[in-house]
Amino acid sequence: MTEGAVSRKGVPLPVEKAVVAAPAGLHARSAAVFVRAATDTGLPVTISKAGAAEVDARSLLQVMGADFAQGCEVELSVSEVPLADAQWLGRAKAALRELRDLLESQVAG
Repeated sequence: MTEGAVSRKGVPLPVEKAVVAAPAGLHARSAAVFVRAATDTGLPVTISKAGAAEVDARSLLQVMGADFAQGCEVELSVSEVPLADAQWLGRAKAALRELRDLLESQVAG
């Protein structure tokens, strides 16, 4: 894992890279499973790919519209720091790891 951009509060935001494994990419069922998992974290998670703007990972329409195909490398991050403390940072890192693992495992294929 690498640390991402620094937030307004000066805290490095966690970032995870993943490769989309689902045969159809993040479309229909796999996108719905991923978005539900991102929403369940309770964190403002974003997903992006090279050359494209990040999108809200909690939005099914945004995720499906971004065209994350099978084999696409994506970056998962948390867009803001609600609480600048070690407990929050640990929770965010763990959540991003779980989302990475989900993306790299065929996501309900």
